[in-house]
Amino acid sequence: MKNSLIILLALGLLLTSGCKEEQKNKNMAIDPLNMDLAVKPGTDFYQYANGGWMKRNPIPADKGRYGTFDELQESNNKIIRKLILDLSASEHQDDLIAQKIGDFYASGMDTVKIEQQRLSPLLEYFDQINSIQSKDEIEKAITTMHAYGIQPLFILFGGVDAKNSGMFIPQIYQGGMGMSDRDYYLNDDSRSKEIRTAYRLHLKKMFELLGDEPDVAGKNANTVMEMEIRLAKASNTRLENRDPEKTYNKVNLKSLLKLVPEFNWQAYFDGIGLSNPGDLNIYQPAFLKEVNKMLATIPVEDWKTYLRWNLINATANYLNDDFVKEDFNFYGKVVRGMEVNEPRWKRVINATNNALGEAVGQMFVKEYFPPEAKERMIQLVENLEVSLGNRINKLDWMSDVTKENALEKLAAIQVKIGYPDKWRSYTDLKIENNAFVLNVLAANKFNFEYMRDKMNKPVDPNDWGMTPQTVNAYYSPTRNEIVFPAGILQPPFFYKDADDAVNYGAIGVVIGHEMTHGFDDQGRQYDKDGNLKDWWTEEDAKKFKERTEVLVKQFDSFIVLDTIHANGKLTLGENIADLGGLNVSYDAFKSANKDKDLPDIDGFTPDQRFYLAYAHLWAQNVRDKEIMRRTKEDPHSLGKFRVNGPLPNLITFQAVFNIKPGDPMFLPIEKQAKIW
Repeated sequence: MKNSLIILLALGLLLTSGCKEEQKNKNMAIDPLNMDLAVKPGTDFYQYANGGWMKRNPIPADKGRYGTFDELQESNNKIIRKLILDLSASEHQDDLIAQKIGDFYASGMDTVKIEQQRLSPLLEYFDQINSIQSKDEIEKAITTMHAYGIQPLFILFGGVDAKNSGMFIPQIYQGGMGMSDRDYYLNDDSRSKEIRTAYRLHLKKMFELLGDEPDVAGKNANTVMEMEIRLAKASNTRLENRDPEKTYNKVNLKSLLKLVPEFNWQAYFDGIGLSNPGDLNIYQPAFLKEVNKMLATIPVEDWKTYLRWNLINATANYLNDDFVKEDFNFYGKVVRGMEVNEPRWKRVINATNNALGEAVGQMFVKEYFPPEAKERMIQLVENLEVSLGNRINKLDWMSDVTKENALEKLAAIQVKIGYPDKWRSYTDLKIENNAFVLNVLAANKFNFEYMRDKMNKPVDPNDWGMTPQTVNAYYSPTRNEIVFPAGILQPPFFYKDADDAVNYGAIGVVIGHEMTHGFDDQGRQYDKDGNLKDWWTEEDAKKFKERTEVLVKQFDSFIVLDTIHANGKLTLGENIADLGGLNVSYDAFKSANKDKDLPDIDGFTPDQRFYLAYAHLWAQNVRDKEIMRRTKEDPHSLGKFRVNGPLPNLITFQAVFNIKPGDPMFLPIEKQAKIW
């Protein structure tokens, strides 16, 4: 059983020869140097498991947060950089995609040319905005910008129809704001005021860099701010946007024209190449009503100012150093607390991944992820599915009819491992030796058209929502699928030579986490086919909500910084998935090894190693500003609370670490959250 579950990953530990050294590396999955043994497990398990790692891994100056996820992504980026540098160093006439990757990266690293060009590559676009004289021309400019991946006023994207999951339809979402959350514009807390003041100054400086005189730049900054405040006031909160019923408002083009008559929607869809959009989903109808009022009342000159800002805000990071520095000064320093910007090569790697993601991913997996690894991973997923099914069957709070539906949904989950079975073609993407920013815009347009061409058509089951080199995983409720890119299938998530306890505690919990998303507060609202459809009895739904409210209150009580508390409602889905993933994977681990006498390793029992491996996934150091930003915006809890939050709800955890009443990590059974 154990051998059948080992994933042979080429990105695992690099083992040197010799049995002694091999055994040493095998056991490093749980490294005492990563721990703080001066802290008792029952006092602060996160610090106990990760204190040594945190001490030895201070936050780099170019990061707002640095954790094991970031550590692995850094490693992947270095691998990708080497692969791309090899491409950049030679001609590839026999491999045009490799040539495009190399050329794109090289254009981003040519700082001499970028400094010489300054704003000149974009002058044609700014001239078009400056020449606008009517509302029709404003709408035409918005249409053109959307086609290049710049989305003023609202966001258009393609997605699965939540109540007809076989179709991929256009979706319209609130947007058009330069700050990442509506509350930054509206709240009166000191942090929001600080960010608003800095943002207004940032707007002014950017307009000055565009050539405006200081007084004109100040007026333009005020104009943009006033328009974005109107958009913010009309926007849903993040919690409102977590309600899939509230954000499902399907219309046709005729109905959309009635909702927003001031915008020429037919001309817009003609302009982006989608003359027949078919059905559309409007996430926030009230937001579009405000857009309609703004189109009817705001002067043309103000719209020109707003569009100039949207263009430079979307492209600043690909221009000369003055723009890059000012862009980082606000979004990096003020918002995230970073001290310095990332090295240029990292930023260009990110841009290359965004532009040619699957092409880079194909190159990545060819070198570092063998095909047989997919089959080994699928076996592990199947093991976790059995465990979750068993847990559903044993639930004492759920009726048999709802259990049956839950088990049908679990059996229908599709699994994608490592990389797509069918790769995207980048043949029609043109990368030229002219300007980095123009190559970025060309890639934006190419990727927008790729998405556009899927709209109003049946869903492509081969689509992936992440590139293979991404250090992450996801569950899609409308597709009822779980996806694990190759980038995450390596230490500390998977060690090919570690014992089962470690791998079930790490990658096993990640798998269980993603499965449980199908049954969290949002995912449970979708049926086995991915349709937004209620398959619960009224009584079972009530019991579910009562049980999840226990988890909400637990996380609401956590203080993340000074007097700032965690947001239990915003993070509920992820917290349910963490708790479920731990339960499911622990059961699978015990089942897989029920007839084995597993040894202690380095003084830790197998059960202890399971929980230590889980805790190490979330080791991280975070700057104060980044803590505040993530608490407001991120549906994931901070690393500390992804450990100390769910674990006290597990009787097995309390037993293996001898957690007793009175210990901070102890919860009496009557106060524990018991869901899946």
